[in-house]
Amino acid sequence: MLAHEQLVSGNSLLDLRIATSNTRPLVSHVLVLVHGLPRMMGMGRQAAGLLPELAEHLANESGWLVATGTLSGVGGSTGTFSATQWRADLDQLLNRVQEGERRISLAGFGFGGAMALATAATDERVHGVATFAAPAHLEAWCGPPEEFRRAVQVAGVVANPKELLSAEELRRDVVAIDPLGAIVKIPPRRLLIGHGTDDLEIPVSDARDLLNAAEGRAELRLIQGAGHQLRADPRMVATLLGWLDRHR
Repeated sequence: MLAHEQLVSGNSLLDLRIATSNTRPLVSHVLVLVHGLPRMMGMGRQAAGLLPELAEHLANESGWLVATGTLSGVGGSTGTFSATQWRADLDQLLNRVQEGERRISLAGFGFGGAMALATAATDERVHGVATFAAPAHLEAWCGPPEEFRRAVQVAGVVANPKELLSAEELRRDVVAIDPLGAIVKIPPRRLLIGHGTDDLEIPVSDARDLLNAAEGRAELRLIQGAGHQLRADPRMVATLLGWLDRHR
């Protein structure tokens, strides 16, 4: 079952979908799926498009409650992208799904994986993080400031151009997420790092750099022949379900 609601986060109104199992008893765990940052023309509307279906599948197969929200500027959510705003959005999502003794884990895709690491590094409510195709080096991932800002605009994650940070500020705000610095703070909480061996956007070496930063205290799963888009890859789904099942 997939329920839809909206959350207020600053000046943004976020779409949130929460999936519960129709087939398995509900366990006291919740997984929050975190989409990435689109950087191609018009992709802001589609960046989280597959996640509600994935949330339903994961919930039905695992018994976990699975939530997925579109962050500021993405999909049906209002607002304008910045890393700081997305951090605030994620905090609001965690506030919403935390009830009673629920144990929260995050699973992030692309830049969403970096966001998940940064959130977990400072929020003890998060008991585990899984990343898929997450960048370890955000300076290289962003590229030149003006090009990065232009890509954000073209992607369509800017509701109000006046709210978009300047090129230097926008890039600096993203780089401050610091995945390598964040992942150090997460163990002994559980960690899964997944990456496609043929990812042309974020090299597989980034996954190994994240593992090294965590001093090896993470599971590394390399998906042979897979590219950057892992959300619909059945091997990724199986990997994530196995991770959830081991931590019921």
